[in-house]
Amino acid sequence: MERKPNRLAGESSPYLRQHACNPVDWYPWSPEAFERARAEDRPIFLSIGYSTCHWCHVMARESFEDEEIAEMLNRAFVCVKVDREERPDIDAIYMEACQIMTGRGGWPLTIIMSPDGIPFFAATYIPKDGRLGMMGLRELIPLVEELWKNRRSELTALGSRVLNAMMESHVQSHVQNADESTLSRAYLEISGIFDWASGGFGRAPKFPLAQNLLFLLRYWHRTGEMKALEMVELTLREMRCGGIYDQLAYGFHRYSTDSSWGVPHFEKMLYDQALMSLAYLEAFQATGKRDHAIVADEILGFVAGELISPEGAFCSALDAESDGIEGGYYLWTMDQLQDALGDDLNKALDAYVLEPAGGSNGRNVLRISLKGELGDFKRSIEPLRRRLLEARSLRARPFRDEKVLADWNGLMIAAFSRGAQVLGDERWLRIASVAADFVISSMHRGGVLVHSHNGSRVSILDDYAFLIFGLIELYQAGFERRYLDRAEVLCEEMISHFLDPAGGFYYTMEDQGDHILRRKEVRDGAIPSGNAMATMDLLLLGKLLGRPDLEEIASGSFRNIRMDSLPAQVGLLIALDLALGPSYEIAILGDADGTKTMLRALWSVYVPRKVVVAGDRPPEWASALRPADGKATAYVCSGYTCSLPATDIGSMIELLDVRGFRGSESA
Repeated sequence: MERKPNRLAGESSPYLRQHACNPVDWYPWSPEAFERARAEDRPIFLSIGYSTCHWCHVMARESFEDEEIAEMLNRAFVCVKVDREERPDIDAIYMEACQIMTGRGGWPLTIIMSPDGIPFFAATYIPKDGRLGMMGLRELIPLVEELWKNRRSELTALGSRVLNAMMESHVQSHVQNADESTLSRAYLEISGIFDWASGGFGRAPKFPLAQNLLFLLRYWHRTGEMKALEMVELTLREMRCGGIYDQLAYGFHRYSTDSSWGVPHFEKMLYDQALMSLAYLEAFQATGKRDHAIVADEILGFVAGELISPEGAFCSALDAESDGIEGGYYLWTMDQLQDALGDDLNKALDAYVLEPAGGSNGRNVLRISLKGELGDFKRSIEPLRRRLLEARSLRARPFRDEKVLADWNGLMIAAFSRGAQVLGDERWLRIASVAADFVISSMHRGGVLVHSHNGSRVSILDDYAFLIFGLIELYQAGFERRYLDRAEVLCEEMISHFLDPAGGFYYTMEDQGDHILRRKEVRDGAIPSGNAMATMDLLLLGKLLGRPDLEEIASGSFRNIRMDSLPAQVGLLIALDLALGPSYEIAILGDADGTKTMLRALWSVYVPRKVVVAGDRPPEWASALRPADGKATAYVCSGYTCSLPATDIGSMIELLDVRGFRGSESA
């Protein structure tokens, strides 16, 4: 029998619309839901997920589409469904509550809370029926009903303790004077959890954590510690060879379920593509090894082919499932490989390693065993790859979440811009420009940058911080002054809306009233914290625009570094590395062809603490500088003092702190 759609049918979120025909009487996050809960004196059952999440789909099929479980939920609770990607502000609050109560987190996130939004129960995936010591919804719902009716004081007391713990978690053990020793301590802690067998950090499940790699590259550059560089290179090589990387169409899956990057959780998230391409690009600059440039180019090519919206912005993700099977689009049986390759099967099995995906009925993930250079390997298997890709294209494709999010788009704009700089590919610059123009024109409304193009008008710190970063990188890729000007405007708005005068930035605006507390987050998750990126923006713009007032505001953020969780704050420590210096402001002026040549040489080396200005309208601090002898000329400035003009590449490079690989001086 066809069900009548519930309240989610008219929502903008693809995830909410996926639940529009559930028998659960879902509300979106709204005043109406809380008003009903208060009026009927019922707790709220809050379910948070996202459209490409495999276990969210499993819980929906098992429980939310089940008439009996739905009737129990509807009787006991007011049920609210939230898309974590459209409302990351809500997700962040209740994910922290879950971690406090259970010691872990993830999605789907299940919260039971009072009509005032105070949580007293938290879990992730919950089965319909209990198994292996895990309580199922069939047992949980009547238990909570009984407690709410007869022992409510115990639940409210627990909720108060959780809320107090959340408030206290943001005011403890801060660094008083962050300096180079803070970076060294973080390096030691990160190296202590490094996996020297397969790369990466910690045990399974293993996430990319690109910001760790970016920090380690900077630490190597600052100190010469070779183990830091070795950690980066081992991780990047093992990830590219593993099942976490799509060996046919490229791009990274969300994480590996094992410690050797073999079997992934199959979502492909936009932010992972952005951050990992930045890591490979910086590794190429640091080492000169072409393999890293090849992988960065592959990732950008995947995004350009699979994740660009009709308007030219970037879509959020590809689903983990295909035809209801996790990884179904990506997995191979031996029969499927035989059908696709025929007599070339044995040749393919020499190139590809089959990683069995547990519980998948003989299906395997493709990975590679790379002995030599990646470029040589790719040339040798290209005909096989194309045949496998063609065969795979006949399968049901994973769902694409079309949401355009300001923060994730900012990261991807930065990645394409950096790709244009380092790889010298004009295609990547055009893609970054089109996406930036769309976000600026369509998502900056009435002095507020909205988080989701078609969603609510909510705005979070990350939207400003990551888009500003993208515009800074875009300016330095093509030197169109309008992008630098827009970054400055957005920076002023970010300060106005989010700054804590005591130092750092709040996650939400002050007038956003549907939260139980206003948080300030300095810890990274899958992406760097908004505080980290906002601080980086202030430092970079301060140097680009000659505005020390912005750098002074940035310094307040470092008072929020916490000594008890340094590895979780490497995003902010990357900003600290820039603040500690030495840093460079580089102006390249004069003859257009000569300027391009100098820029190519500059982008070929690894100088992480720098900004670059060029073009017809340089910022005021550089406007008085002039080309020498009619030639393209570089001025390398540091500590508010500029060098004598350098008119050849060698002289320019000698003025910079370049460690390791040096690009060709005749490039």
